[in-house]
Amino acid sequence: MNMQFRWYGKEDPVSLSYIRQIPGMKGIVSAVYDVPAGDLWPEESIAHLKEEIELHDLAFEVVESLPVHEDIKLGKPSRDAYIEHYQENIRRLARHGVKVICYNFMPVLDWTRTQLDFPLADQSTTLVYFQHQLEQMDIEKDRFSLPGWDTSYTQEEMRKLMAAYRALGAEGLFENLDYFLGNILPVAAEENMNMALHPDDPPWNIFGLPRIVSCEEQIDRILQLDERSQHGLTFCSGSLGCNAKNDVPSLARKYAKKGRIHFAHLRNVNLYENGDFEESAHLSSAGSLDMGAIVNALFKEGFAGYVRPDHGRMIFGETGRPGYGLYDRALGAMYLQGMWEGLQIHTKKGQVAT
Repeated sequence: MNMQFRWYGKEDPVSLSYIRQIPGMKGIVSAVYDVPAGDLWPEESIAHLKEEIELHDLAFEVVESLPVHEDIKLGKPSRDAYIEHYQENIRRLARHGVKVICYNFMPVLDWTRTQLDFPLADQSTTLVYFQHQLEQMDIEKDRFSLPGWDTSYTQEEMRKLMAAYRALGAEGLFENLDYFLGNILPVAAEENMNMALHPDDPPWNIFGLPRIVSCEEQIDRILQLDERSQHGLTFCSGSLGCNAKNDVPSLARKYAKKGRIHFAHLRNVNLYENGDFEESAHLSSAGSLDMGAIVNALFKEGFAGYVRPDHGRMIFGETGRPGYGLYDRALGAMYLQGMWEGLQIHTKKGQVAT
């Protein structure tokens, strides 16, 4: 298990020296965060990030994420210029040893939660998505402030952008993804760069915005666009697992067997009967997902890619970036590695679970 840890650079309250102390930690997942979407990443910024990470005896081989400009997603005439920048960023990252780029094709919003500090019974806090909280927001009057929303837009710009996506629809968004992939995958193949598409989070439409990477049928359709091995997934158990209709262990087995999982985000979620959810500890018994079955599926299909513990609770009195504290993610990393090691031991004894 090639265990990784996400780090947000020098502004991150979690230091590289602390991350390095987590047993089994091999690398850092990061990005150049001070460059607007669609612009070129300066090579000196990439080189400096790599150098800083390697000074702590960690590898920098996974970028999360290289954002896709909204003009590309909307299919505007300006998209070709932004795609050229994206192609060049792939080349630059490859020159500095990056092997996987995580990206998404979610309109306007990245991951969305309605509260970042929901108190749990054990006095930790976590990220949640409650539909009633979302419905309380008047998108015609309120300031856009939900987690995952790009705050660089004015309210009027955001309204126009959302209206454009509603008019585009799911099929239009899929066609624009097809166009984007047709232009970047040849470059990725030349550079031996694995492109890892992240599922929608959560995996359903929000405010009428189309989402096209939410279930097995949609993922199959996307992967069939190009059979190159470089065209693959960031397999996020938590994102897919937010919808109880998604059989996450089955999906892990299917896409790992096909060699299309290049990066895995492994976390648990606790689903409510009404479709709401909270992000739980990684342990299977803490949430609704069978994490053991998910890890076993990856193991049995020979997955050897990059893995990171995903969003964690804030525990032990820690403060910082919600979902990205040190302690709970460190516990998650150890839990995942413990399961993996157990599978390795049982395999040697001929006792691996089916």
